[in-house]
Amino acid sequence: MRVRTAGVLDAYGGCVQRIVYSSNDLIGDETLRKEQWISSLSSGYAHLRADPSIGRSFEGELRIARTNDVAVGTIHGTVKSISRTTSDIAAHNTNNVVLLLNAGQYPLGVDQSGKSVELAPGASVLIEQSAPSIILASDGQCGLVAVQTERERVRQRCALFEDGLMTVVSGPSVVNGLLRAYIDVLVGETAPTIPLIKQFAADHIADLIAATASIAIPNLGEDNARFGISSRGRLMSARRYISQRLEDPFLSEEGIAAHVRVSTSQLRKDFERCGLSVGRYVREQRLEKAVAMLRDPALRRHRIIDIAFACGFRNLVTFNRVFRAAYGMPPSELRQVGAPHFQ
Repeated sequence: MRVRTAGVLDAYGGCVQRIVYSSNDLIGDETLRKEQWISSLSSGYAHLRADPSIGRSFEGELRIARTNDVAVGTIHGTVKSISRTTSDIAAHNTNNVVLLLNAGQYPLGVDQSGKSVELAPGASVLIEQSAPSIILASDGQCGLVAVQTERERVRQRCALFEDGLMTVVSGPSVVNGLLRAYIDVLVGETAPTIPLIKQFAADHIADLIAATASIAIPNLGEDNARFGISSRGRLMSARRYISQRLEDPFLSEEGIAAHVRVSTSQLRKDFERCGLSVGRYVREQRLEKAVAMLRDPALRRHRIIDIAFACGFRNLVTFNRVFRAAYGMPPSELRQVGAPHFQ
């Protein structure tokens, strides 16, 4: 198996990681190359499952570029569906959101959480990375662009972006055009050599995802006007404080509000404008920390109860219950199947 990889250094010594995985680079006849490409798509690079088209000559190409918590990718191939299952999510689960853009010539169907939408060529939709999904190519030829970044990056730019999940943004649009141009630079045939690209790319792409979400949400301007600079500053301060004290089982709204120097009711309003409660945010952050610890090979000998305590859970029963509700499996099972996405 041959995979083309490249790293592009910026002025700060960072690296844009690029992967190109093409069935044309594989050894063997068409059937063997198809099986190898589909197998590797699910096992290492993207944790996706592809169902090849029947009666067509097979071709498949995956391109990925990743830098500073943002990943962009393109998938082109003779496949009739691409899916992400519960087990795929367990192997590489994050709190990311994913923007899908139809870069092909024919419509694509997208199903997630009981809702189905159709993407015309050039259209896009924002979905959850942590929920099962399936993309259907009616003509058996898939041309897909996927861009993912941390939920918090988008929320800082568009507080109510989750209201736009699974809402189609018709194309072509200016935002989708800018996004396509950026992706072409990052994953194109020629590796980008622009200095400081690692520093700028993540923020620029997060801006474009937030802009896409804002198009999908009716009356967003009025809501954002009420969510002013002072509210955003308080939220950033509160989140930093929470991240530094996740292991404290007695972390409370009152303590957070006192640190930010606002009333508890004001703190609740600031978080509610982002579509979640203070308690839910703290719980999500604790679970993300627990997942990272469970996947860390250096912590293999740590007992699960010790990880629960390190993440601020008061007892193992509560930790197991909350974890299972979030990920559909107990922590012990995730530890067995989970593995870092990029080695």
